[in-house]
Amino acid sequence: MVNVAILGFGTVGSGVAEVLAKNGEHIDQKVETPVRLKYILDVRDFPESPFQDKIIHDFSTIENDKSVDIVVETIGGATVALDYTRRALRAGKSVVSSNKELVAERGYELIQLASQMGVSYLFEASVGGGIPILRPLSQCLAASELTEICGILNGTTNYILTRMIRVGLSFEAALKEAQENGYAEKDPTADVEGHDACRKICILASIAFGRHVYPRQVPTEGITGVTLADVAYAESCNRKIKLLGRAVKELDGKICAYVAPHLIDAEAPLAGVEDVFNAIMVKGDAIGDVMFYGRGAGKLPTASAVVADVMDAARHIRSRKRVEWGPGGEDVTVSPEGVPFRWYVRCAGTAEKVRAAGLDAALLSRPGAPADEVAFLTRAMPRGELMSALSGMELGSLFRVLE
Repeated sequence: MVNVAILGFGTVGSGVAEVLAKNGEHIDQKVETPVRLKYILDVRDFPESPFQDKIIHDFSTIENDKSVDIVVETIGGATVALDYTRRALRAGKSVVSSNKELVAERGYELIQLASQMGVSYLFEASVGGGIPILRPLSQCLAASELTEICGILNGTTNYILTRMIRVGLSFEAALKEAQENGYAEKDPTADVEGHDACRKICILASIAFGRHVYPRQVPTEGITGVTLADVAYAESCNRKIKLLGRAVKELDGKICAYVAPHLIDAEAPLAGVEDVFNAIMVKGDAIGDVMFYGRGAGKLPTASAVVADVMDAARHIRSRKRVEWGPGGEDVTVSPEGVPFRWYVRCAGTAEKVRAAGLDAALLSRPGAPADEVAFLTRAMPRGELMSALSGMELGSLFRVLE
């Protein structure tokens, strides 16, 4: 028998308990041993829950119970969750996590600790919710030399942009609607400023390219600066605006990773990914382009990914499931600032000013544009060169164009 303890009984934690209970017979057959939920740790009581008899409030109960084999961490954050994860691993227990912040910041350290203790540290649900992506990266695609990962990694921002594009809602109105529908938190900062997508691209890049990439090494822009004017200009050139996380392995082996809004061709696969759905494109020398698509969040999709990791850890109780990458460092990444991109620019000015700046730009138009507003697409150039050419113009929006 394999005993499981859940840390945190919020949306994901309660979903994990539900899946373990509902699909228990199926899980037991797949693992070939009974998998049983023994404890649920939370600061609260849940008198109306069918799992009330599992609720405890002291982590040391789990830590010191030698019959607990797997700890599921769904607390979130990188403080209490880090402490409990370390203690569980040191106690010889495998840990399964949905905590993207903890994995992005401390993944290498925790993987090494798990290795030292001969247990597993698994975190499929930390990226993409119910979309299977981390296991395929580390196993199914392992024979390919991967060169790029690019994706829509946050459902909240994708929903907001979809509503702006489809029905013409402003950013503020679309965000309010997302909150009313439960797609955005009361404090949406982590989503709309790109921090959530940043953590996810760090994890993806670490697995794909073999070195730890830290969030502080990934320049990140959100969607708060995207306006309906930008949406209209993008539509005029048959493009859509999407918030993308990208990680590219350069020829020298360094990783160029960043998160930012992009204009993408309206016929491109990522352009058709709408509402709260996520999609991740992976490029490799042997596989070409592969896309993973599905709901990137939600109680049961995320819980399903967590329980799949629990099952994997249960199968490897005595042999350890390996998910590994090398240490991070300042030599791992390179800034995107020096990389040439085509750019979408919206600024105060005229077509004459743009031509005088020598930008060789393709001018854009939209209905109702003010006379003193100009928008255009540039040739490929580094950001610094573009900013020098734009000197003296009042900049409104500046987004990369994904070719």
